[in-house]
Amino acid sequence: MCGRFLISATPDAVAARFGLAATPEIEPRWNLAPTQLAPVIRSSSHGLRSLDLLQWGLVPHWSKDPTIGSRMINARAETAAEKPSFRVPLRQRRCLVPSNGFYEWKRDGDRKQPFCIRAAEGAEHEGLLALAGLWECWRGGDEPLETFTILTTSPNSVVSQIHDRMPVIIQPKDYNLWLDPHNEDVDSLAPVLGPAPDGLLRAYPVSRHVNRPANDDASCIDPV
Repeated sequence: MCGRFLISATPDAVAARFGLAATPEIEPRWNLAPTQLAPVIRSSSHGLRSLDLLQWGLVPHWSKDPTIGSRMINARAETAAEKPSFRVPLRQRRCLVPSNGFYEWKRDGDRKQPFCIRAAEGAEHEGLLALAGLWECWRGGDEPLETFTILTTSPNSVVSQIHDRMPVIIQPKDYNLWLDPHNEDVDSLAPVLGPAPDGLLRAYPVSRHVNRPANDDASCIDPV
């Protein structure tokens, strides 16, 4: 799964990486957790890309209870097209989740050691990655609630040493394909839903400071 991630790139780097129509106003987040607001990239019907803050944890439009979102932070890429909660968003409401890395935990005896998984050294645009997301709009309350989930897949050789799942990472050449709101051909998306290339990522252990979502500072990514 993917239960925590970070976004530390400057607004200018985010705008350049994703071809945004305007430079976004975002602050660094070092330990983003489910149910919190996080930036996502979406494309309009005219092809203009924008960054918006959505709540992490997808609430299906038909749900009676918005708290279901806390259990819908991830969707398995292999089965999303079959699941009632995800099949329509997969066809019509895809997004990119800009990230400078994500965290996973590896069992170490009776404890779990957190790892930070980031772009390999020398990556462009401040090491920004694009996680594959799906978004939804729930209208069961006084105000519309926009939420998202992150798609996961089997791990590459880097992540497999730590966890048995990893987020789907969309490569820049595939941004247009993934964000195209007019493309409802799920089969055309299959080639981009596999594990990231091994050389794209690096992983290193970090302190258990990251275990608490309230700890949202740059020391979360310090190696130990």
